[in-house]
Order: sequence, then C-alpha cells, then structure tokens
Amino acid sequence: MGHKKTGILFLCTGNACRSQMAEGWTRFLKGDRFDAWSAGIKTHGLDPYAVQVMAEAGVDISHQKSTHVRELMDYPFDYVVTLCDHARESCPLFPRPVIHIHRSFDDPPFLAASAVSEAEVLDIYRRVRDEIRSYIETLPEQISAAGSDGTP
Repeated sequence: MGHKKTGILFLCTGNACRSQMAEGWTRFLKGDRFDAWSAGIKTHGLDPYAVQVMAEAGVDISHQKSTHVRELMDYPFDYVVTLCDHARESCPLFPRPVIHIHRSFDDPPFLAASAVSEAEVLDIYRRVRDEIRSYIETLPEQISAAGSDGTP
C-alpha cells in the first residue's frame, strides 16, 4: 500500500497569485510528499504575471484554476496555510480538523499598482516568487514545527 501524501491547502484572498505560486512550487519541489491545492476567499482568475514569472523558474502553473475555498471544504486537508492577513481573518471552519499555519507574503498586484515600468512589476513578482519558493523548500519542517494554532 502506498504512502498517503500530506494534503495541504494554500489560501489567499483571490487565489490569483501567491497561493497559486505556493501550489505550483509545492507540486514542483515536494510533489512526492504533498498533495497541494490552492483556493481563495474570492476567485480572481490566474494572474498572468504570476504565470509568467513561475514559467521563468521552470514551473508551469497555467493549467491551475482559481478556486473558491467553498469548493474544497470536503477535501481531507491536513494543513491550511494562509498567505495573507485577509485570508487568515476570513478562513472558514473546515468540517474536519486541520492545522492552520499563517505565513504572510507581500501582495504583488498591490505593490505593482505603483510600479513605473513592466520591469519593476516583474521584479516585484519575482521577489515574492522566490520568497515563496524558499518557504516551500522548508516544508515539511515548517508544518511539523507548527502547533495547532499555527505558531512554530
């Protein structure tokens, strides 16, 4: 019998950028250990810049879809990782016990709104992409260290 992968849901406000990157990195770097999903409190569709900068790093997230968290309520996740304060505050109660972890990352679309060039926009997205990769590289240590309240 095969080893069950650990189910992990990355939750953000719009499931357009940060949570999509986290799902993509987890599938790419840790797909042998984790069954990764992402969702949002709302759905904003895939952010084209997120797709572009992930592709630059060799990870194709273009097939992922923007999913509302309600669609995944019955999936047996082991962990829910909120990636922004709004998602943390709005995280629904799941029908089965899950361990919540909070790790906030800057919101690239918000920061990019004041950018003066496409190069500056891409730099913002790349920085957050790389920060998320660094975080995902620490899995499962990060989640193993987390208590039921999400604090290490």
